[in-house]
Amino acid sequence: MAIENIGVEDAVLCFDVGCNGNAAHNINAYTIHGLHGRVLSLAAGAKIANEDKKVIAFAGDGATFSEGVNHLVHAVRNNFPFVFIFHNNENYGLTTGQPSSTTKCGTQLNSAPEGVTAQPLNPLQFVLSLNPSFVARTYSGDVTEMTEIMQEALNHDGFAFIEVLQACPTYNRETPDEWYAAHVKNVSEVADYDSSDIWQARHAVEDLNDTFYTGVLYRNNNLADFMSLQMHRENRKALVDEVAHVDIDGMY
Repeated sequence: MAIENIGVEDAVLCFDVGCNGNAAHNINAYTIHGLHGRVLSLAAGAKIANEDKKVIAFAGDGATFSEGVNHLVHAVRNNFPFVFIFHNNENYGLTTGQPSSTTKCGTQLNSAPEGVTAQPLNPLQFVLSLNPSFVARTYSGDVTEMTEIMQEALNHDGFAFIEVLQACPTYNRETPDEWYAAHVKNVSEVADYDSSDIWQARHAVEDLNDTFYTGVLYRNNNLADFMSLQMHRENRKALVDEVAHVDIDGMY
């Protein structure tokens, strides 16, 4: 619904491999289905090439915090101005239920029948440690909140990271929809919560077991985005418009 407010012709949606990637075929928009773990570099390239477009990237917990964690670090560091929607169902669902970097310790999955032994990464603590400009979390069972957060992210000038907590009813039965519904709590319920205070945000996301705070957790509007720092590009047309035919006959 938030995407509909942009206009199909003004948005580019970039999808990683995984269950979330199936949406590339089900959304009436300009979509690109990229390589596993590489969607952030793909989205950055799309935005740099044509900064007039709204770019939204999608990836799961495996692609983001295993194969593609290096790209995440530099997407945050460069503050590329696009929205990243991180689908977290705590397993590799498309490849039939292997543990990911966010799977809770003890969870039994197909390739870990006796339970996962490694401690999970805390996605939002990780991102908040990188000095981001926008961090939010929502839950797939609350479509109204999810839409509002995505709309705020689309209006943000910089890299907007949204974690979407979601169940995997097929393979990860540790955290079904009912479990999340009982454990999520909007950050607006925290007295005097200040979304400009990164230490409050880091405290709010410490818990990975009992309370998952949702909403816009941190926002820093004072960080310049990547495009605004490219002074050599001032008064020049978009990169996509600089693409032209080059005669290479003389090179042979």
